[in-house]
Amino acid sequence: MTVPLGMMRATGDLVMVKDGEIFFLGRKDSQIKRHGKRLNIELVQQVAEGLQQVESCAVTWYNQEKLILFLVSKNDLVKEYIFKELQKRLPSHAIPDELLLIDSLPFTSHGKIDVTELNKIYLNYLNLKSECKLNGKEELWGKLQYLWKSILNLSEDPLKVPDESLFLNSGGDSLKSIRLLNEIEKLVGTSVPGLLEIILSSSILEIYNHVLQTVFPDEDLVFSKNYATKRKFSDINQEETSGRSLHQKSVMTLSCDNELTAFTAVSRGSQILSLNTKFLTKLGLCSSAHSSELISQTNIQNVKSLNPSALTGKSKDPSHVAEVSEEGTYVIAAKKMELHVRWRSDTGKCVDASPLVVIPAVDKSSATVYIGSHSHRMMAVDLHSGKVKWEQILGDRIESSACVSKCGNFIVVGCYNGLVYVLRSNSGEKYWMFPTEDAVKSSATVDPTTGLLYIGSHDQHAYALDIYKKKCVWKLKCGGTVFSSPCLSLIPQHLYVATLGGHLLAINPATGNRVWKHSCGKPLFSSPRCCLQYVCIGCVDGNLLCFTHFGEQVWQFSTSEPIFSSPCASASEQEIFFGSHDCFIYCCNMKGHLQWKFETTSRVYATPFAFRYQEGNNGMLLAAASTDGKLWILESKSGRLQSVYELPGEVFSSPVIWESMLLIGCRNNYVYCLDLLGGYQI
Repeated sequence: MTVPLGMMRATGDLVMVKDGEIFFLGRKDSQIKRHGKRLNIELVQQVAEGLQQVESCAVTWYNQEKLILFLVSKNDLVKEYIFKELQKRLPSHAIPDELLLIDSLPFTSHGKIDVTELNKIYLNYLNLKSECKLNGKEELWGKLQYLWKSILNLSEDPLKVPDESLFLNSGGDSLKSIRLLNEIEKLVGTSVPGLLEIILSSSILEIYNHVLQTVFPDEDLVFSKNYATKRKFSDINQEETSGRSLHQKSVMTLSCDNELTAFTAVSRGSQILSLNTKFLTKLGLCSSAHSSELISQTNIQNVKSLNPSALTGKSKDPSHVAEVSEEGTYVIAAKKMELHVRWRSDTGKCVDASPLVVIPAVDKSSATVYIGSHSHRMMAVDLHSGKVKWEQILGDRIESSACVSKCGNFIVVGCYNGLVYVLRSNSGEKYWMFPTEDAVKSSATVDPTTGLLYIGSHDQHAYALDIYKKKCVWKLKCGGTVFSSPCLSLIPQHLYVATLGGHLLAINPATGNRVWKHSCGKPLFSSPRCCLQYVCIGCVDGNLLCFTHFGEQVWQFSTSEPIFSSPCASASEQEIFFGSHDCFIYCCNMKGHLQWKFETTSRVYATPFAFRYQEGNNGMLLAAASTDGKLWILESKSGRLQSVYELPGEVFSSPVIWESMLLIGCRNNYVYCLDLLGGYQI
């Protein structure tokens, strides 16, 4: 049949032709990716239509971020019943975000569901919802209980949520806490400053009181005998906060003998420093610290060759990203590297902290891995054999990754009990304990020129500590919980601190004075990372943000889910690597353009680690981890898969590599050392 020009067009329908007949399979635009998994939204529609109470329904992917189910039903009271039935019949990633009852489905002139009209209906619903004020604090309490149960999948529990219930202890995590934050703010129709910090650290009653102060400022707060559920940090054993070790007989004078203290320290995100009392050298990969003596001529030439005007563009065009991602996602069946467990060490409970590897210059065979766990244990493990050198029991859980002092004699680590512990690196003996006013999950950063250590706390302060004089040099209120780790730049002299309040601060590291502050709008779990020209950070809104050292935003790159992973720079500082909760590992250049992205099998929380491949053409590789326990080794230039290895537990720890060994913590209670077989080393 001859068809006149212009009569044929793509409908977006997917069909199968069999025996001369066309069978309708679905719509091209019904395939989405949600919570890291592929979903055909027509599956949700089919399951919902199969329920007895549903006359008809339609599903939309609103703004590519929320799954909305529109229902036509004779019974107006079936919403809760239908939601429970869907939970029984659908996988978790297919459960709709919201169910909306409507009188009838809108159709186009072609007889198809009018998605545009459905989106308008939902938008009007949101506007009406925001205008509807809560009818007093009792309704707020009831709806808060409902949100708590639904987000934690406790909706079938008829009992009231106990006042002292903590979100994280009830099955919540950082991603669910963001969802609870968004739902509460949507419920009350306004932003609630500081709410995320309260959700992460306080009881449901404290959350209620915090929201109550914002929405009904004239109402009295509700207190109970169980109200003060947070740890009383003022009640910590006085001996622990006195500055003396529990087992120490005398305060020893520090030894800074060069021959004894020269060492190399390797930590997450390819942070590699060689330190002693006379000099600081920058090794082959990116370090967060720079000084004018250390920057190679090659790097200076590279920086000068960049066109500043070309760096101001923003990568927001989704079609451009999609086009590159199709070319940039590689899965190669033939692996070029093998990973085998060299040793594993039992820490007693989950290991969410990342390893610190310290290699003495005089005896590299005595290298040590320092890591803590939820068992309260801080451990020093021999890198090569896995033999435990020492263990020290701290006052609570440890999620903070360890930091080594400038002299190499001390290890510094934060703890849930609000203390920053300074331990002797050779014995684990407690040398000094500095108290903050809330949990410390932030990891310390050392200033290699002054020896000061910088760390953040959930008490919303950043601290500068002089461990040799056992004193706090300064502390600064940052306008939000400091969960991530500070990042130090020596040119210019800035300390970068990020908060769950959404602020990125540049601080004078000597005085503690704020140089500039940028509000990112959403919480910052990611740690900032410095390069020669820029500082980059990931945000919960799914954007990687890039700033100059003077606080000017240069570009942002968008992913489809929150970014908790901290960025890692390549050796040339021309590429930046990071992961997202959308299950991809990304590589962007310093103009904010996507180079490649690699699809993993789960969310990426950990920070990637770039390292050098010594064989062949001096290629660079990237190690990354997804939360389902898989370790991925990729070519850093192309994103091609070199190897994958699966650990027997979830992974929130970041990989660290030294020579041909990969170190990482796992939630099955073990810290692992894996041999990379194939001649790879940093």
